Amino acid sequence: MPVHGIIGKKIGTTQMFREDGRADAVTVIQAGPCTVTQVKTEDTDGYVGVQLGYEEAKSLNRPEAGHLKGVDKNFQFLREFGVDDVSEVELGQAIDVSLFSAGDLIDATADSKGRGFQGGVKRYNFRGGPKTHGQSDRHRAPGSVGAGSTPGKVIKGLRMAGHMGSQRVTVRKLEVIEADTDRNLIFIKGAVPGSRNSLVLLKRSGSRKRKLR
Repeated sequence: MPVHGIIGKKIGTTQMFREDGRADAVTVIQAGPCTVTQVKTEDTDGYVGVQLGYEEAKSLNRPEAGHLKGVDKNFQFLREFGVDDVSEVELGQAIDVSLFSAGDLIDATADSKGRGFQGGVKRYNFRGGPKTHGQSDRHRAPGSVGAGSTPGKVIKGLRMAGHMGSQRVTVRKLEVIEADTDRNLIFIKGAVPGSRNSLVLLKRSGSRKRKLR
């Protein structure tokens, strides 16, 4: 299959046993089936790629419906991926988990779990203040944040308390343990970012480095 990736949703985690008895912690992703909603070429867009649609939407506005007019389906999620040979892909073509097989290495991209507003100890693993000598209110304090009389301000980007999580994270070179084409499930060794039912983009490791949109 020439397409470099597929769209899916994180189902959860479990374990699987190999033939030699080893147990692997795996993440289960329900991937696809996706539909090619747009084919991008050098002549029309200046680069080569494909846009995939995933999960049927209940309703769309008129611009979105017009964009998907060629495939006669409404999709909730649209994402772009690279492609080896654009001539092998056509509008409306289905892409499923047969894109991957056991032993393949893939990159998983998703939004990490949101942790809300957190202090420096949890957010950046700060050590905290002393636990003795009357310092009863400094156990999880960040410490000094000033920069002296010059420049006399808190430097931009200083690690402090703030919103944690909810960031786009990519975990690279995860091994595919099994690809179940009957149930559209991919079992991936290790942890994949995101919470349950969150959107996950799976891409072949080592494919052309192009930013997922």
